[in-house]
Amino acid sequence: MSIQKNIQWFSQEVLPAGVQLVAVTKTKPPEDILEAYHAGHRDFGENKVQELVDKYHQLPQDIRWHMIGHLQSNKVKYIAPFVHLIHGADKPKLLKIIDKEGKKNDRVLDVLLQFHIAREETKFGFDEQEARQMLDSDEFRGYNFIRVRGVMGMATLTGDTGQIRSEFRHLGQIFKELKSDYFADQPHFDQISMGMSHDYALALEEGSTMVRIGSMIFGPRNNH
Repeated sequence: MSIQKNIQWFSQEVLPAGVQLVAVTKTKPPEDILEAYHAGHRDFGENKVQELVDKYHQLPQDIRWHMIGHLQSNKVKYIAPFVHLIHGADKPKLLKIIDKEGKKNDRVLDVLLQFHIAREETKFGFDEQEARQMLDSDEFRGYNFIRVRGVMGMATLTGDTGQIRSEFRHLGQIFKELKSDYFADQPHFDQISMGMSHDYALALEEGSTMVRIGSMIFGPRNNH
């Protein structure tokens, strides 16, 4: 099937109403992205800053770019002028830099708080106590150029669907608790970004509002 047909199938047949598809374009050439773009898709995700910046300059300006990978503090400045949503805000220091770069660019930057829900040590993210300490801090309350849109997490890479489901459910619970304790009066806190090509079905069942899909749209990743 073509990229265009994959996009249409995923958007129209697979995803429930209200769930956002972020088409993951890492290692994919601009012409592949344009094929999805001409099918009407506008939300694309990259996990490396350099690749994101290069594609931003090469492709139509109405694309909404999502930074979905691990973001280093010293690279925020490169994407702050244009990024649509930062999925991996995973520590207080990074949020401080995002606010600073938002101020420099005079734009409020939308972020998701990334939580470490997997049993794998290699994944990034807050634990609940760290996140609450940050959200309770005067420093965080003083930020004017960050808007927290919700949460993001990645499940363990395993064939154990029960484990994956429980990790996604855990993230859904974190979202509910943060919503009631910190964001009850903020309707824009409404996103749970979880689920990729191999586990999106479980994520949807557990309340995902945003899935990050690459290979099911563009085919296997290109090595470079």
